[in-house]
Amino acid sequence: MLPFSKVTSTLVLFLSLSSFASAFYLPGVSPNDYHKGDQVALHVNSLTPNFGKSVISYDYYNPKFHFCKPGNNTIEQPESIGSILFGDRIFNSPFELRMIKDEKCKLLCTTEIIPAEDAKFINSAIMNGYAINWIVDGLPAATEDVDRETNKVYYNIGFRLGTIFNSVPYLHNHYNIKIHYHTTSRDLHRVVGVIVTPESRDIRAGAEGDGMCLEEVGKFHLNEDGKSKVTYTYSVTWTYSSTVWATRWDGYLHVLDPSIHWFSLINSIIIVLFLTGMISMILLRALHKDISRYNALEAQEDVQEDYGWKLVHGDVFRPPNHAMILSVMTGSGVHLIAMTGLTLVFSVLGFLSPSNRGALATMLILFFMVFSCVSGYASSRIYKMIGGENWKLNMILTATFLPGVLLGGLLGLNFFLIYSNASGAVPFGTMLAMVALWLIISFPLSLFGSYIGFRKPRIEQPVRTNQIPRQIPDQPFYLRPIPSILMGGILPFGAIFIELYFIMNSIWFHRIYYGIGFLFLVFGVLIMTCSQVAILMCYFHMCNEDYHWSWRAFLTAGATGFYVYAYAFLYYFTKLDINSFTSTVLYFGYSSIISFLVTVMTGSIGYLSCLFFLRKIFASIKVD
Repeated sequence: MLPFSKVTSTLVLFLSLSSFASAFYLPGVSPNDYHKGDQVALHVNSLTPNFGKSVISYDYYNPKFHFCKPGNNTIEQPESIGSILFGDRIFNSPFELRMIKDEKCKLLCTTEIIPAEDAKFINSAIMNGYAINWIVDGLPAATEDVDRETNKVYYNIGFRLGTIFNSVPYLHNHYNIKIHYHTTSRDLHRVVGVIVTPESRDIRAGAEGDGMCLEEVGKFHLNEDGKSKVTYTYSVTWTYSSTVWATRWDGYLHVLDPSIHWFSLINSIIIVLFLTGMISMILLRALHKDISRYNALEAQEDVQEDYGWKLVHGDVFRPPNHAMILSVMTGSGVHLIAMTGLTLVFSVLGFLSPSNRGALATMLILFFMVFSCVSGYASSRIYKMIGGENWKLNMILTATFLPGVLLGGLLGLNFFLIYSNASGAVPFGTMLAMVALWLIISFPLSLFGSYIGFRKPRIEQPVRTNQIPRQIPDQPFYLRPIPSILMGGILPFGAIFIELYFIMNSIWFHRIYYGIGFLFLVFGVLIMTCSQVAILMCYFHMCNEDYHWSWRAFLTAGATGFYVYAYAFLYYFTKLDINSFTSTVLYFGYSSIISFLVTVMTGSIGYLSCLFFLRKIFASIKVD
């Protein structure tokens, strides 16, 4: 087992790194200063489902909602490519906000008669928990909530389109906008918080001014008779806050249930230490004794028969079936590891804060393009080591495999989004831009990496491969392919499933996930767990004279993706209440893509770890 001092130092390292889990960030934008009376723009974003009954978002100015427009001049705001891919569709609005100028019950507009079909659509959106999303000075409008454990107030992004009372939907048509501002030393003001409290008011026809906002009026139900109009009003209250601009996001980046995150982290560390202890015993005891015994037998004059894992020394590095596919998938996995790891590093350092809209997705795309050279290099080195000769096909497949799978999957799902008139549908121009980036940056870099890899000398194995394959004896049930692969994927999944739960909540319930410090550590634990599980299973197979380790090592660690997909099924039936075919297809489509990426990434960890392990142990023995 590991010495106690090493265990202690490992725990201290992990716990010290976890301090990054606080809501620290480096802003991606500079502050805006306003004089008293200056106009503060309010932008509108997509409507998002928050009840888990749908996964489809809609443009704010979707004709079916009949929201008030700024005249006939709705202007879409410039967005990054990452923001567009994440479904942001930001427009200007008719709201007039003036710094430190309160407004009471200001008329926004009265709509035209809403057709029965559109009224039914709006009421359905209310029943499905859709939320309105506004942006003021880069801050999302939010509602206040209280953390039950700490009694601290935090902000939930967005506010409800309507409310439900006795199973009847009521549309919110009055907005109480409360804006927190902070005054700087130069007598300038900055926005540091935006809170919206919506109300449903049955405003009487012809009412004006304060009469539109009488508290005794009832709630407004949008009748589906094709004869209803909606009157929208709003009030604005400016409140001074001691919160400075640099910390204005702290209320939004509140980490709920930190004790659960700590439990997840400690659970993951225990798994890693357990596996490390087992591998230490193998390496320091069993394996060391095996090597000493094998080498001692070689020194003896009497011929004695080999036994144990040394028996397969002439077959252990025999080229696997479908070597081309294995090398391409392993190279793609290394690509994903590099991309994900560096993105998490930038996130931990605060460069990818939610204050910089779309920065995370944009950085993922950038790293995906840049690290294509890594996939090409890794794939070519492995393919050449295995003995592959069709190097041109390897270069092309490596450059096109992962982008092709992603583009094909997302393009297919995009048709469903277009059919549903969803805001998340990627515009044709953006799709062309993505293809152009791949052709200009990713594809050439992958070819360049492959070229460098094939120019390198071939990696020589420590033992020669026999011409005639050795017969593999019958294996125990637990070492047969399917049972051993399924057993191998449990521990890596167990190390990540709690963080996976919070990430899925963030994705499907449209909440901010900001446990980046925890996620960074869990990613490191995932890498270590996958490598250790793959090595352990590989050693057990070698001891039972089964030398078909390459694909089994890949699939043993890659089974983590299978469990991620299985968990997506469980999550669908226990946490979500999706009631449409399109949303179901989108949910399982995106889950399939994510699970596939996890499989490729973790599988490459398993294969490379076993390759390193086997090269080390077989280089340590004497073979005729």
